[in-house]
Amino acid sequence: MTDMMNSQMIRELIEAGLPGSEVQVFGEDGAHFEAVVIAPQFRDCALVRRHQLVYACLGDLMGQEIHALQLSRTLTPEEAHGRS
Repeated sequence: MTDMMNSQMIRELIEAGLPGSEVQVFGEDGAHFEAVVIAPQFRDCALVRRHQLVYACLGDLMGQEIHALQLSRTLTPEEAHGRS
């Protein structure tokens, strides 16, 4: 664990795991982060499932290099951009 995580790395991992997503990650202490994720994969998913999809993108980093990730918003593109 020589490299500290940063918001850019986490954003890239989530975007790779959820193609077509829009991701913003905040937090620069190297362990605690907050994210807003907009992804088409969230359609027809309950909130818990949306969070599971994001955490799956990060795998074993959660609880290790990433001590905490608060998902402040997980939205479909329609929810985020006001379309139905």
